[in-house]
Amino acid sequence: MTLAATTALGSVLVFSQGGGMFVGPLDHVAIQYASRNTSDAVARLNKKIQDDQVQLLFDGPHGYLRSVLAALDIAIESQTLAYSETSFQTERITDTTPRALYFNDTVAVGWVNGGDVLEIAAQDPEQGVIFWTLTQKPQHKPQFARNPRCLECHLSVSTAGVPGLFVMSMLPLSDDQNDYARGWYVDHRTPIEDRWGGWYVTGGKVPRAHLGNVPVYHVERSYTRLAVAPTLTSVSEKFDTTAYLSPYSDVIALLVLNHQVHMTNLLTRLGWEARRAAHQGTPVEARVRETARELVDYLLFIDEAPLSAPVSGASGFADQFSAAGPRDTKGRSLRQLDLERRLFQYPCSYMIYTPAFDALPVAAREAVYARMWEVLSGRDKDQSYDRLSAADRQAIVEILRDTKTGLPDYFAPLRR
Repeated sequence: MTLAATTALGSVLVFSQGGGMFVGPLDHVAIQYASRNTSDAVARLNKKIQDDQVQLLFDGPHGYLRSVLAALDIAIESQTLAYSETSFQTERITDTTPRALYFNDTVAVGWVNGGDVLEIAAQDPEQGVIFWTLTQKPQHKPQFARNPRCLECHLSVSTAGVPGLFVMSMLPLSDDQNDYARGWYVDHRTPIEDRWGGWYVTGGKVPRAHLGNVPVYHVERSYTRLAVAPTLTSVSEKFDTTAYLSPYSDVIALLVLNHQVHMTNLLTRLGWEARRAAHQGTPVEARVRETARELVDYLLFIDEAPLSAPVSGASGFADQFSAAGPRDTKGRSLRQLDLERRLFQYPCSYMIYTPAFDALPVAAREAVYARMWEVLSGRDKDQSYDRLSAADRQAIVEILRDTKTGLPDYFAPLRR
């Protein structure tokens, strides 16, 4: 629903990145996804509205969008635009009326131009991603409602078997009725040349080869790849952006979003695996250790696809994102961007600071920290970890020691 760039028309062949998945039922006694109360940002906002602590304002064609973004502390600069025909409001989405997505570390908001509802996905610290909608009509005390329909797409192998997020990239589909749209799920492991089909991509410097900024439907020939993708400083070069909060679909925001979606799902899956194991009387079972290992590899960007060329945005997202911190005593932050050869200057995910990480069961969190130390200290000699330089490892440990509450004492300073 919220982050998919998929099609509701015709058939789609989908290819997925590798990884494990949670295979238990959503109503498992240790999970109870649909029936437990949640404490995600939208659930808290609902209560504040009811208690007259927050008032959402209806703003013409944008409806509650501006007010909701402000209430959830989501920057307009995070806007990305998908024009493949997405969500259950697909009939309103075209290349001149793309779907706008806004996000912070734990919440994503989808807005369709002229749409009936806002679509929101919020990460609950324990229950995973909760899907909400808000009717786009003036109300005295508007309330977000949970929308189980979103799980039709947002519960699958692409989300690690838990209710979660995903981003897709689509290759163009022709008018041939026997043709199939081809797409795959995207995260930071996906080569840049395979990303962003069905999305606008704007920026000062954008990789030469990617799949964005070209039509997805009703093209003359399917599966076309351009040697050099069309470049856009802003989407106003493509359509009238008067109805949108921003004329950008920022390449830096897309890169960060590509990382964040799978990290979100891995945190949920690990928490669920540990809760199920504890219920069965086996606090640290093989599935918990395996999931922790997978999460740590992703957390440390072990399989990150390199940037093919330096990247820069134009919306201001990069500055806004990097300024959020926290910073160590040397002024360094896990949110500092590299953008020359990789996404982050220090390859350890800022998602380690999220409530979902801190809410992991003790056994799961300990498994993550133990595995991180095996890698960062160099005890694991596997060649796949050679991409973490001695300087990388030292900086990550020093930043975490200064900024991460609850970090185990065995995270001792490293020496080059």
